[in-house]
Amino acid sequence: MSTPTVPLLSARLSLTPDTTLAGLLDGAWWPYTRDLEAELPALVDSLEGRFGRTTRVMVNPAHWPVVPRKFRIAGHTVHVGRFAEQDADKMILLSYAVGRCDLLVIPPETEPATAARLMDAAAVPGSLLTAGALMSDEAATGRRIRDARSREDAWETDGGPAVPPLRHPVVGARMIPLPGKTRR
Repeated sequence: MSTPTVPLLSARLSLTPDTTLAGLLDGAWWPYTRDLEAELPALVDSLEGRFGRTTRVMVNPAHWPVVPRKFRIAGHTVHVGRFAEQDADKMILLSYAVGRCDLLVIPPETEPATAARLMDAAAVPGSLLTAGALMSDEAATGRRIRDARSREDAWETDGGPAVPPLRHPVVGARMIPLPGKTRR
């Protein structure tokens, strides 16, 4: 059990508004690094006003190289549990006051625009999307955006796609484009 030696950065956190609509997630957290021991104090501190004192954190160790068993923050101990069967993209924080807070954990290397979309999506009141579903949807969206960009880049660098032969109104007849003439 150690105390972080670097000053705490504020947690990048997005929470659902306080409503009666309960969803599967209470928001999203975008840590700066994969150093859980360095990142958790700022997160726990940020959540205290709304969820009370965090006593236990549950994570899937898949995305965290080191998972401490416990750490101290603001004079109390927070225990950390490793649960491989838990959604790898979710963190659960338990407190005596509110019970539990389920957060989507956005990988630190995520681009800011993508992280902003994920943080907004995870903070929708009453949402039935799981952390894994949000990350899968975003990964698919990211692939579609990258594919569209690569097609656009190919268009620009190759001068556009090959021009198909022009069709004459007579079925099967072909018109040959004249040099220097552009098709409209």
